Amino acid sequence: MQLHEYAALDATGLAALIRDGQVTAVEVEAVAREAITRVNTDLNALTGALFEQSLTAEPGGVFGGVPFLVKDSGPFARGVPYAFGSRGIRGAVARNDHPLMTRFRAAGLVTLGQTTAPELGCNFATEALRYGVTRNPWALDRGPGGSSGGAAALVAAGAVPVAHANDAAGSIRVPASACGLVGLKPGRGVTPSGLGESPMVSEFALARTVRDAAGLLAAVTGGRYDASRDPGRLRIAVTTDAWSGTPVDPQVAAATIAVAQTLEWIGHTVTESSPAIEAEDIVEGEMLGIRAGGRQLLASPVDLSLLEAVSRRIVAEAAEPTGGVAAQERITATVDDFFADFDLLVTPTLAVLPPLHGVLDYNDPGYDVRGWLRRIFEIGPFTAAFNVSGHPAISLPLGESRDGLPIGVQLVAASGREELLLQVAAQLEQAMPWRDRQPSVFAG
Repeated sequence: MQLHEYAALDATGLAALIRDGQVTAVEVEAVAREAITRVNTDLNALTGALFEQSLTAEPGGVFGGVPFLVKDSGPFARGVPYAFGSRGIRGAVARNDHPLMTRFRAAGLVTLGQTTAPELGCNFATEALRYGVTRNPWALDRGPGGSSGGAAALVAAGAVPVAHANDAAGSIRVPASACGLVGLKPGRGVTPSGLGESPMVSEFALARTVRDAAGLLAAVTGGRYDASRDPGRLRIAVTTDAWSGTPVDPQVAAATIAVAQTLEWIGHTVTESSPAIEAEDIVEGEMLGIRAGGRQLLASPVDLSLLEAVSRRIVAEAAEPTGGVAAQERITATVDDFFADFDLLVTPTLAVLPPLHGVLDYNDPGYDVRGWLRRIFEIGPFTAAFNVSGHPAISLPLGESRDGLPIGVQLVAASGREELLLQVAAQLEQAMPWRDRQPSVFAG
């Protein structure tokens, strides 16, 4: 298998070739290692060297032999060191697999390395002091988003077709938008979480195609998600107005409206509307997750003096009582009521184009935790509400700036409607295809 052939395939297509005997898993792994190494020189998206040996996986799984990467987001894969992106954690090694890692192995995914993340995952930029700046393959002077930025950069660059990611405030969807990927955040409880994880976190992956997102979700949940089935005529709401009043880049707003017009052309009923969410409720709801993250950090062997500035504030505020539960209940009820009248909500994913490096400085001592959340929500004001409420959401690479940068558009659905999200995503993938777009740094 040639490098350009490998990089052009999604996980579903690659697994089919392996299953049919057209290529061996050993050959695929060798090409994947070459691809990852080649692009990572520019991207700085790995936490260190690739694993000498890939992690064990079930070769007969639905994605048997497909190369994969896991995120440095805490103890995830048995025997693999983790650091939460922090200089303050050294020598910590996962004793057991995270429940989702067990399912990734059963699905046949072959894990070759670990991707970069910002400290504690609490940033929409992947620029941890431990690892340095991770760069966006579409434009090396810009970031890949966060917190799953290393994963996004490598998937977008064709190094692997899918990679582990998780999302507590937008950390799957934000990098999906910045890097031109499919980023599905399943609803609360759909994929397994680990002991002590934030209640805001949804664990899953980043992909380049809708069919990979649907197939992998089915593989790790035991469900069936038929993205090819016609969802019928839907009632769809659209907004480009952020609840915080944050201004939205005109190119981002235009891309969102173009998606709404395409949905109308497909046959859906589209109305301008939005749930009446209070921006400060999003901040207070997210504080529930922040406190859980602080407690999880303190449970690890950490040198607090080496933490970045905002992490030190998180540790200091980890035990602070907040009104987060009441805020979460208000947002959840508001969004539930909204989906009594609509099947889907369409918004931008980010308010801006992929930001330049250094725009979000996590080591700035001028921020308290709430102030930091308000700052990152100026970049991405549309995602965190649905972590607080627990509703499923997906970012799709449906727009492109004048300079060729990817623009993501978010779709949100009622609880339990992941299949509906994937069905509409598949309609948009066909009507507004993105597969032929390639970043300037690409393995093929």
